[in-house]
This record gives sequence, structure tokens and C-alpha cells, in this order.
Amino acid sequence: MKPATIATAVLMLLGTAMAGAADLTVMSSSGMSTMMKQLIPAFERSSGHRVTISYDTSNIVMGRIKGGEAADLIILTGPVIDELAKQGKVTPGSRADLARSGIGVAVRSGAPRPDIGSVEAFRRSLLEARSVTYTATGASGIYFGGVIEKLGIADAVRAKAKTPPGGHVAELVARGEAELGVQMISELRGVPGVEYVGPLPAELQMFTVFSAGLFTGSREAAAAQALIRFLSTPDAARVYQAGGMEPS
Repeated sequence: MKPATIATAVLMLLGTAMAGAADLTVMSSSGMSTMMKQLIPAFERSSGHRVTISYDTSNIVMGRIKGGEAADLIILTGPVIDELAKQGKVTPGSRADLARSGIGVAVRSGAPRPDIGSVEAFRRSLLEARSVTYTATGASGIYFGGVIEKLGIADAVRAKAKTPPGGHVAELVARGEAELGVQMISELRGVPGVEYVGPLPAELQMFTVFSAGLFTGSREAAAAQALIRFLSTPDAARVYQAGGMEPS
């Protein structure tokens, strides 16, 4: 084949790929943001599709959907995906579990690392900390509220707590606005300026499964399903593990 003919064939193939490119919209839990910021660009490069993704806590995303927002794909906690399927917002049977994360503790880089190796040590460290931060609406923050009740220190911790509605609480820790940050391990380990101390004691730990679901009525269902498959590959699993999560 002549060089000019080869060039023409390549251009034709590229044109075909571009013609099939989709513009995908994705709503995702902030618990997956660190991993998605690596995986989504890789998917765009390999598929030719373009992805617009927004992050928030699962509860806030639920509120956005209730208010009428829509997307092609949703990545939230497994139970929320199931609830959305019951409501007809997510296509039944489209749920795909991607990874799970436990809850951990972080401090500012260079700060003393508290002892969280046992329930009693964790309780003592929470009481000794000058301030603690956790989200008001995230799954980890809501659960942690129950943990401090169980430990009998809820009033003491809440009196010195900073509880943003969502986002990465480790950013407050990095800026010195809070001494201890408690959140999903995957959210703590992706923030510069903080050190991940470790997980909650096993007796207090909770694991959250993050799942993808196809939004009912998506006009880019085929591309969205391609993204789900991409996020379920062994390569994606390695990204989850590097971010402190366990592949499902």
C-alpha cells in the first residue's frame, strides 16, 4: 500500500472512532474521586469517549437526583444504587461492585501519630485531640457519629468537631484546621499534606462497597457500559488497591 493510501486509511479509522465517540456524564461519590481521577483519563484515551464527572457524598448526590439531575452513570455506595434502582432511576441489574473501603484516621504531615491500635487507645486519642473532623452527610461521617455514641464520648467530640457536609476532610487537616481527620481510607490517602495513620480498630470498623449503575434513560448506555467494564478490569483493581481500597 502506498504511503498516501496508508495515511488515508488511518484518517478514515480515526474519523470512524471520533464519529462513535460519546460525551458521558457521571455522578460519583467523593470516596472514589482519587481513583477516578486516574482511571477516567485512561478510559478516555483508550475509548475515545469524553467524560464529565462530578463528586459529592452519596447522600448529596441522592438529593441532586431527587431534584431532577440526571447522568449516564452513577458511582455510589451499593445500597444507594439499589435504592435508586427501586425508584426507577437506575436500570435494574446494572449494578457492578467496584471496590470497598474501610474508615481510617489521618493527621497533618509531620504531626505526632495518635495511638489507634485498640478501641480504648482510639477513644483516648479522640478525647486528647484538640479537634476532629468528619463529614456531616457522608457514609463514613454518619457512621462515625454512631461510633462516638457507642464509645460514650459523643458530646466531647462534637464540641470540638468540624463537620463539613462533604468533600475531603483531610484538606482541613492539611491546613491545620483540625488535628484528626476521620473518613474513608481512600479519601484520606489521596490528599497532599496529610499522613494516613491507619484504620479504625477492627471492632469499630465498617466497610463500604462502591458500585456503578446505569442511569435509566441514558442516551449513551453503550458507552456507559463500556466504562463500567473498564472500571472492573484487573488494571482498575490495582488502582483501587494503591488508593487504599479492596477490589470487589
